[in-house]
Amino acid sequence: MTETSSFTHRSSLSLPPLADAAFVLTDAQRDQVGALAEDLVRVAGGVIDGPEWVAAARTASQRLPRELLTALREFRNDAGPDGVLLIRNLPVQDGLPPTPTRAGSVRRTATVAGAALTAAMLQLGEVIAYRSEKSGALVQDVVPVPGQEEQQSNAGSIRLHMHTENAFHPNRPDYVGLMCVRADPTGDARLCTASVRRAVPLLSGEARRILSEQRFMTEPPPSFGDLGGVTPVHAALQGSPEDPDLVIDFASTHPMDEEARRAMDELYGVLDRVTHALFLTAGDLAVADNRLVVHGRTSFGPRFDGTDRWLHRVYAALDRRRFAVDTRPGDNVLR
Repeated sequence: MTETSSFTHRSSLSLPPLADAAFVLTDAQRDQVGALAEDLVRVAGGVIDGPEWVAAARTASQRLPRELLTALREFRNDAGPDGVLLIRNLPVQDGLPPTPTRAGSVRRTATVAGAALTAAMLQLGEVIAYRSEKSGALVQDVVPVPGQEEQQSNAGSIRLHMHTENAFHPNRPDYVGLMCVRADPTGDARLCTASVRRAVPLLSGEARRILSEQRFMTEPPPSFGDLGGVTPVHAALQGSPEDPDLVIDFASTHPMDEEARRAMDELYGVLDRVTHALFLTAGDLAVADNRLVVHGRTSFGPRFDGTDRWLHRVYAALDRRRFAVDTRPGDNVLR
């Protein structure tokens, strides 16, 4: 893969800023979500990963402000040309502790922000996690980790290549929710997203044909093992030819031949042209439709002093029966 782009939004294309289409909670609506979240902090000792807490969060999610429920339902029906829903002014608890710096950091006990995020994601589907990723926690931290700055992972701070979340996995999440609880103090770290719906019209017919054929292979990270066998070959564009899904990871997807490499290079450049770069502030939740959108991050310089960028991440899947093959009965954690 020829590395020719920084994946920053190019204003010459006149894409509408995602922030302009954000759903911004009023202060009264934020307080309503905060009260719901405070209730969840007290359920089942606040133990997020237990079935009692998840069931309570699923029920409580119906108490979200009506306007927010409408926005989430409309996004689930059709994610639009950019495939991202930005929700602003969600509650974040007072007295936030220092940003974690340990590898694999997660939230096992509910917080206001974690509960609000989970409630919102439960209006899109069932929250899920992966046993080999972040120890199977449903609410995960995205923070820079000392010694992992150069990694292509959520713990790194170099530019994170655009990717479909868990592109290698046969049961990928349908939605990825990233909620900011502490903004990057340097102002450099930006969430980058690009939609296949923006990209496909810019691709050549030849590239679209090749990308729609099973000529690509995506390697799992070492933490997932071999997933039970040989990594399958797959198409990058899948489903409807007119409105395809996108499955690609520019750090770990490999073309199987020279034509596929050229088509992947063309896709890389086109996605660059339609990329949005968004600076998240505390209380912002960006939900990406993982079938339509690849995401990444600009590089930044972590300080490791407790003030670094801190996001919570939650996955949601539309169809419990689809991923039941990878879970134990009643469990939300996939293998």
